[in-house]
Amino acid sequence: MSRLADHLTLLLLTLWVGAMWAVGYLVAPTLFSMLADRTLAGAVAGRLFTFVAWIGLGVSAYLLLFLSVRMGWQAFRSGVFWLVLVLLVCTAVGHFGIQPLMAELKALAWPREVMDSVTRDRFATWHGVSSVLYLIQSMLGVLLVLSVRRVLR
Repeated sequence: MSRLADHLTLLLLTLWVGAMWAVGYLVAPTLFSMLADRTLAGAVAGRLFTFVAWIGLGVSAYLLLFLSVRMGWQAFRSGVFWLVLVLLVCTAVGHFGIQPLMAELKALAWPREVMDSVTRDRFATWHGVSSVLYLIQSMLGVLLVLSVRRVLR
């Protein structure tokens, strides 16, 4: 049964970090380069980022539980545990904090596009914060992928 949990851990981690990288660095840029309608590209990308966030919240919760069961109280001394927790917090801040702010700014701009409205500067600032947070998550995800193997030995 332990091997099954180990394999599930690797599969879920691969799904999460792979989705993060695929959507953030392949799909979203492709949408904006291929679609003339930037509002549509943003809506599709936003929906995909929402899926990635929910995957991240679920997988990180599973990983924290897995590490707690596997390592007991020693989990709190594990860098992998704290790395997963930081990723969980980053995902929650992005999804439940920054994204609703950006959605509110878009709504305030209606019927104009947000980048053609008075909320443009605030939206651009929060979009930049969101992008930096996503980059940090992406790098931490790579570190997690490289680190989790030590726990599974």
